[in-house]
Amino acid sequence: MSRGQRPGTSEDRSATSTRSTGGWSKSTGVTLLPVPTKPPAVEIEVDDKVVRVSNPDRVYFPESGATKLDLVMYYLGVGDGIVNALFERPCMLHRFPKGLAGDKVHQKRLPAGAPPWVETVRLHFPRWNRTADELCVTELGSVIWAVQMSTVEFHPWNSRREDPEKPDEWRIDLDPGPLSDFAQVQRVAHVTREILDELGAVGYPKTSGGKGLHVYVRIGPDHGHQVVRRAALGFAREVERRAPDDVTTAWWRKDRDPHHLFVDYNQNARDHTIAAAYSVRGFPDARVSAPVRWDEVDVCDPHDFTIFTMPGRYSDLGDLHADIDDHVFDIAPLLEWADRDEREGHEVPDESTASD
Repeated sequence: MSRGQRPGTSEDRSATSTRSTGGWSKSTGVTLLPVPTKPPAVEIEVDDKVVRVSNPDRVYFPESGATKLDLVMYYLGVGDGIVNALFERPCMLHRFPKGLAGDKVHQKRLPAGAPPWVETVRLHFPRWNRTADELCVTELGSVIWAVQMSTVEFHPWNSRREDPEKPDEWRIDLDPGPLSDFAQVQRVAHVTREILDELGAVGYPKTSGGKGLHVYVRIGPDHGHQVVRRAALGFAREVERRAPDDVTTAWWRKDRDPHHLFVDYNQNARDHTIAAAYSVRGFPDARVSAPVRWDEVDVCDPHDFTIFTMPGRYSDLGDLHADIDDHVFDIAPLLEWADRDEREGHEVPDESTASD
């Protein structure tokens, strides 16, 4: 599938089900398969693919009792949105093979046993001189297969398979400090939007699914990761200038005021990933990293966006990031800001050193 193509909408997907002993009886587009010598399984029809989901009743989120099948149904409910967020990007998987009560696995390489239609992209990691074939989503079936393999969170790169070394997504991560609150995040979000508007850039906000907020801006794939990171630092320092009582760009955590929000420009470094729009997060209440409108920033509560509430919201509003590819921003002004800062003696911290 070439870039720009998208899978069929949810209306195209099957909505039939069959009851089987011990199975799930709602009309969901799934078929429960009785397997005499194995735990129950369901078959999920996703467009022209079928994904077998084992242990559908395993509880993944203890606070609500939500199961693996509930997680599958959530991703089906926001299907076009999650595919748009992951489309042709290398993707790190955060897996919970025993649910949130068990260990978390950060997985770069595609899990074994993938069907032949699940696509990958090969990446090279110079630090270890190794390669990894990472998931590269081009259709919803790949997302559902990854959930079958116990994936809860999807963390894509900010570049695409065509050229992983040239990001096409600038990510603004508003990361609150230990003594920050969400009201501060909301204030800084408005400063962020004000600057983006002055630049002529279109920002697409979403909750992080944790305590912060992310703003994504589409850029041309014209620069390497280090250049985009440097541009992001130039922007972060401008936010700090305008909101010095709320914002820090101090690289080392020990140097940051715990009451301040860190504009984490390092999320634009190579192989740094954050949860995608519509990705579920590994929290007991099954929160989601949820796209929001700018006019919702002041009234939204990140805890309100869960696997239970998001499908209805998605049905009403659609994908709030759907047209992000139509608004491409040239980062040249940010690089000019970075040049200015460096002339004034502000260094660019080495991304290979840990910030904490």
